Amino acid sequence: MAYIPRLKQEYKDKVVSALTEEFGYKNVMQVPKLKKIVISKGVGAAVADKKLIDHAIDELTMISGQKAVATLSKKDVASFKLRKGMPIGVRVTLRGEQMYEFLDRLVTSALPRVRDFNGIKATGFDGRGNYNLGVVEQIIFPEINIDKINKISGMDITFVTSAETDKEAKSLLTELGLPFQKN
Repeated sequence: MAYIPRLKQEYKDKVVSALTEEFGYKNVMQVPKLKKIVISKGVGAAVADKKLIDHAIDELTMISGQKAVATLSKKDVASFKLRKGMPIGVRVTLRGEQMYEFLDRLVTSALPRVRDFNGIKATGFDGRGNYNLGVVEQIIFPEINIDKINKISGMDITFVTSAETDKEAKSLLTELGLPFQKN
């Protein structure tokens, strides 16, 4: 029998029925689902030091379990000493099993390690059912060895869903375990 991530199984067993009950969907295919998770990290200091991009790629690869790629600048900016095509960031897109594994690790082990944590803000929705979450320190992930990092930096995590509205997306993410702040 093939391995199925815990959250994927929970989505099929509980989340679909809970969302159908809440929003009154007539078909299982109408229920919103998580399409992908994009983790990105800007490394502006990489203009001066090229090794910072390699460190960022290694960190995101460890955190996500999938090889990260460098993002390149699209144009020249003289005031930043930036040329077109220079690497200035890192990103990785997770889908399928790896997406559910990462979400499980984020909810169960990384977010509880945030200092003074009382839930994530519910203001990160974009109006089309996607949610953006900013992480201030990469050391909240247990995969990162604190002794081996050269600089504490943050990252952006984007949850792309098939939901039509922010309300549906928030319900989906809440059912999947994201701890939103109580108003």
